[in-house]
Amino acid sequence: MSYAGRVLIYGGRGALGLKCISHFKANNFEAFIASALQEGLKGEKLDGIFCVAGGWIGGNAKKNLAKNSELMWKQSVCSSLVAATLATKYLKENAIVQFTGAKAALDPTPGMLGYGVAKAAVHQLTKSLASDNSGLPQNTTVVAILPVTLDTPMNRKWMPDADHSTWTPLDFIADLFLKWTKGEGKPANGSLLQLLTKDSKTDLVPV
Repeated sequence: MSYAGRVLIYGGRGALGLKCISHFKANNFEAFIASALQEGLKGEKLDGIFCVAGGWIGGNAKKNLAKNSELMWKQSVCSSLVAATLATKYLKENAIVQFTGAKAALDPTPGMLGYGVAKAAVHQLTKSLASDNSGLPQNTTVVAILPVTLDTPMNRKWMPDADHSTWTPLDFIADLFLKWTKGEGKPANGSLLQLLTKDSKTDLVPV
């Protein structure tokens, strides 16, 4: 049985975003550019908003801390705040909004301070939005995925000799989002879900 729905993939020019868009389109969903969202929806509401924007940069406190942190904040936190704002206006009740954190940010990240601070902020945003009076539509499920390493073309380019069997496939994540949108295996509201991949098998482990 086909399922026709509407989702917004925010950050759709990265590898994960492009994969998610193609996967949802293949399953009869419609996607809209944020700037044309109101016109495109024509009064309808979204079944899900998936914020897969982000990036990575290393560096400790001695190496461009303010500059690196500002970049990470724009890529991970500002994009998440935009997605959260859109959710208050365009998301259906009982729908889902997803953010992208990082497993690394659960612990100290001295060698990638800006990255760790930004991703920790995404985790906090997820928990706050999942709480009462956050401004989201009734019964919204708010969730963050916490990957370790995604199996993207750029990661393979820069780390060709790494153990790719421990990297999380993009197809797995895109399919996960699709299932959640349909209400299949939807996680608990406020979940921070670690994506732990071993021997090319990925498990979801709540924090």
